[in-house]
Amino acid sequence: MPPGLAGFVASGDEYAWDDEVAAVLGQLGQTFALVPERTGAPGTPHQRRTWFDTFDWRLYRAGLLLEYVPARRGGELLLAPVGDPHQSLARQPVASWRLTTPHPVADIPDGPLASRVSSVIFPRALLPVVTVAGTTSVTRLLNADGKTVARLAVETPAVMSADRPRLPPRLAITGIRGYPGQARRAARIVAQAPGIQPASDTVLADALAAGGRRPGDYSNKVDAPVKEAMPATEAIAVILLRLLDTIEVNVDGVIRDIDTEFLHDLRVSVRRTRAALKLLGDALIAATAVTADELDRFTADFKWLGDLTTPTRDLDVHLLEFGDMVAGLAAARPEDLEPFRSFLQRRRLRASRALARGLRSPRFGALTAEWRKTLLAVRDAGSIGPRGGIPDRSGTTRELAADRTSRAFRRVARQGGAITPTSPHESLHDLRKRCKELRYALEFFAPLHDPAAYGKVVGDLKRLQDCLGQFQDSEVQIAEIRALAEAMLAADAAPAVTLLAMGEITSGIAARQAAARADFERRFAAFAGADGQRRMAALLRGGTT
Repeated sequence: MPPGLAGFVASGDEYAWDDEVAAVLGQLGQTFALVPERTGAPGTPHQRRTWFDTFDWRLYRAGLLLEYVPARRGGELLLAPVGDPHQSLARQPVASWRLTTPHPVADIPDGPLASRVSSVIFPRALLPVVTVAGTTSVTRLLNADGKTVARLAVETPAVMSADRPRLPPRLAITGIRGYPGQARRAARIVAQAPGIQPASDTVLADALAAGGRRPGDYSNKVDAPVKEAMPATEAIAVILLRLLDTIEVNVDGVIRDIDTEFLHDLRVSVRRTRAALKLLGDALIAATAVTADELDRFTADFKWLGDLTTPTRDLDVHLLEFGDMVAGLAAARPEDLEPFRSFLQRRRLRASRALARGLRSPRFGALTAEWRKTLLAVRDAGSIGPRGGIPDRSGTTRELAADRTSRAFRRVARQGGAITPTSPHESLHDLRKRCKELRYALEFFAPLHDPAAYGKVVGDLKRLQDCLGQFQDSEVQIAEIRALAEAMLAADAAPAVTLLAMGEITSGIAARQAAARADFERRFAAFAGADGQRRMAALLRGGTT
């Protein structure tokens, strides 16, 4: 399509849209003869379409739009780039594609679209984002000789929801081979019409905006809007409210068991909350924002919530990594592990049901309601403590961030520096916990740091965490597989070949654990050595950019 012909949108208020479109037709009619064309002609936009993406917008963040268009028999999935929704990257017919249910990767038929999408979204499921329907009128533009030289398509979309809000009409000029100059002329006329402007957003963005949303509006990152001069207690409340939002928005997906990442995101936010209470809770007590007893009660409740999520998540990890375990077999055959997979799936089903009961329980409901009420009171109090009008002496967010981050870094440097090749495994496990606390402290106050310096420090820390995680996770996995083997034996569900295959898996995991242990000193030196200490000091001195 020639430049400038991508499309236009009516920009006035809803009551002016029809007049703006009529004005466009009037302007074009002064240069071209206008002949209405029946709807459904070649080039006419689709009348009904539904966009799909994962809950965390993995396709959109990868620059992709996935659209489902129904047909008389089945329908079609269309993949396009975000920057040019009319460009087709891949298309895939689908025989039965439901608009109201989640679709895991396995639901996408093999083909060019599946190969582009599957690796981006796994292990998440595709969910319907929004459905738009409408009518499209097409007008042929004829020159003085009566030849069709261009077409004007006017789409009047509406969101398929309870109130069916209208969206701004969209106009597009499409050229006819042999008459590019006439199409450009028509596009200039449309662009100059009152109330018409080039379309900068997609129909998807308009449809979401009608419901108060935007593409990419969910993330599991902390990204709390904290500022340097903000009172420390207010910043703590803002951070914890952001984490609570993430917990609550994932509850429904966990209960419905849509995909494993709902639980992962909920669990990470619970861990961050527990770390925040440990790292920052004393500042709330000092400022009389909460009492020590209240803080202890909330700490105990969030530990309960963390423990509640552990069994299901552990089984999720085993099942997500099952393909890699099978691929790593040398002596055993893949089918030897199928009884193990079935055993894991049955256990996970029971654990998931228990988790859902816990998330529906009065204890969980009371925890989230009381926690939100407390945090809102702290946040809204500003610089004056909510208890008796006592001034907040917790200092600024900048002071709190520098103090708690440097403390966490010193603990990591001290404990890691004391680890030797003969240190027990527990010392590395404990160091991993300290690294998580430091990572969370950095994430909580990320808006206060220079992005480049922050990225370097977090990058080095992440590589150290990956090393420690591989070491500890390997040990946990070996112990869990052994326990599962015993449980399978007790349930008479463990053929000898399956136990032998499980033994081969634990041997491979043990080898990876040994490799991680050998890599620890290098990773720790890169993060907490002299250069790492200088980078951390510079980060904490840097302020905002």
